[in-house]
Order: sequence, then C-alpha cells, then structure tokens
Amino acid sequence: MITRRAGVLPAPDPILLADAALAPDDAHDRFAAQVPALGAIEQRPAPVHRPVGARLRVAAWNAERLKYHAPSAALLRDADVVLLTEADIGMARSGNRHTVRDLAEALGMGWAYGVEFVELGLGDARESEWHADEDNRVGLHGNAILSRHPLLDPVVIPLDAGGTWFAGRSGNQRRLGGRMAIAARLDAPRPLWLVAAHLESHSDAADRCRQGERLVAAVDRLVPAGAGVVLGGDFNTKEASGSLEAPEEPLFAVLRDAGFDWRRCNAPGPTQRTRPDGTPLPPFARLDWLFTRHVAAEAPETIAAVDAAGAAISDHDVVAATVLTGAAAERVVAAGAEA
Repeated sequence: MITRRAGVLPAPDPILLADAALAPDDAHDRFAAQVPALGAIEQRPAPVHRPVGARLRVAAWNAERLKYHAPSAALLRDADVVLLTEADIGMARSGNRHTVRDLAEALGMGWAYGVEFVELGLGDARESEWHADEDNRVGLHGNAILSRHPLLDPVVIPLDAGGTWFAGRSGNQRRLGGRMAIAARLDAPRPLWLVAAHLESHSDAADRCRQGERLVAAVDRLVPAGAGVVLGGDFNTKEASGSLEAPEEPLFAVLRDAGFDWRRCNAPGPTQRTRPDGTPLPPFARLDWLFTRHVAAEAPETIAAVDAAGAAISDHDVVAATVLTGAAAERVVAAGAEA
C-alpha cells in the first residue's frame, strides 16, 4: 500500500513517457518504477475545517475523465464526500486541467488523489482522433476522495500487479500503472473510513472477484475492527442487471462475507448512460455501487449524470446515499448486529 504524500504530484518526464510508448511489452515495470507519481498521493485540505455531523451525504461517480467542470460541480453540489473515479490531471482530452483540484475548489472540498495510470497517448480511439493535434501536459489519470471534512491517513491500495494496459498495446491507451483504490479516514463521531475503488473493465467476473478479495484484505488490514467503512466506485460488474437482491457476480459474495451491505445504500437499476456520441448503447448494467460496513445508510439515489440541457457528461450515473455517523448510527448498527 502507498502512503507517501505530496502537495503536488510531480509530472512524469516526457522523454521517459515517449520511450515507454515504444518499449517492448516486458518493459512495463522498469518504466513504471521511474515515475514518482505512481508511488505517492496528492493531498490538499478543505479551505474550511468542518466537523462531521450526524449525517453525511456520500456520492460515488465514475466521471469519465471529469471533462465537464461546471455541470460536474452542479451535479455534486449536495454531497459532503465524493468517491471519484476516472479523473485526469493534465490530459488533452479534459482540457489539460487539474480536474480534481478544479472540482474540489468549486465545491469547497479538500482531496486525496492517487494515480491509476500514466497515459502514454491521448486516450481511447475516439479521444485520439478528437485531440490528434494536441499534447498531454502531464498525463495522469486516477481516483480521488473529495471531502468537506478533513481527510486523514490516505492510502492507495493496488488491486493488480500493473501492466494490463501496457503489453500488447501500441497507440491508443497504452498505459503505465494498474487498477487501484484510495482510502482515507474521517474524524467522525464514530470511526469512519472512506474507500474509492475502480475495478478492471477489460476483464471477467472471476478477475473482478480476485480484485475484490485483494481490496477486502487490504481494508481489513487498514481499518480497526468495528470501525465504519463506506466503499464506493466503479466495480465494472457487467453481469449485474441492477437487482439488489441477487447480483449476478461472485464479487458480491466476497463483500457479503466480509460484512459489507449494499441493499440499504443503493437504489435498484442500471448506472450506465449513453454519451452524446451515441455510445454505449443499451442494454445497460449496474457498474457503480456503494457498500457499507458497521455503519447505517439511508436515502439511496441514482442521479442522472447530465448537464442543464440533458446531455450526458459521463457514461456513468452518480450513486449516492446518506450515512449516519452519530448516536443514530450506533443504534442502527447495534440493532443489525442483534438481528
């Protein structure tokens, strides 16, 4: 697990990235080891120190690069915490902005950000065509936790060995790095940990199950017994239709056996959405989830990821719920344990 913190992640050496883009398939680890940003967490505090109240509105969203700043800020304005996946720093496809900093500042939040991939190109085939005459200024892509309240002890949890998006790829989306989750602690009335996770998309249910096992093992090592956990993000559960009673992936058995609940913190239904370019097309799956352990949740909601005109700003909708953090949480959790 990665715990080293930086005020600003260092930009990778562009010459190193150019060499990596043309390197043999077995060179991933050699190049990844030379990118300091892959071994650190960028953290900034919220501008105002706000104590955690009795209720905490938590949203999880795959922002698909976080390209649309103003509508994204409007979409998340009611959240106290955002578990964010697929956020760029210095990518041409998202305006070469620090998308996490921009969003956090608009919402009055602090953040902890970890790098999932160092992009060696402009993105997928569509993005490479749309931005063919542009360059990435930094080339980072990753996951973050944004919060109105102080984030303590941030940790990046690797979910695979890295290199899945390197070997056998040339041109579009050759990358250094691997899937990961980022976790941090809130100083709440009851101990509470937040985890934003992103499981592999080019994979199958068995591999997602293995990543889930690795994630649960890391959370169990990190979080003291009995402390609350809110886990959310894009789990790429392509075989899950949206039913909360019996999701069709073995990943859910892993999470259930580890004490996580999803029925009280998710509204039923799929979470995918068609983008303005016409992709993806239905039928849609439920890829995005919240999970809770030793904490009570209420008011689950799936929020359409669209701008004021109704145009999609991501191919994933937002999932959100209210987490009880005070005396009410103690009573609900105790009642659940007795049942």
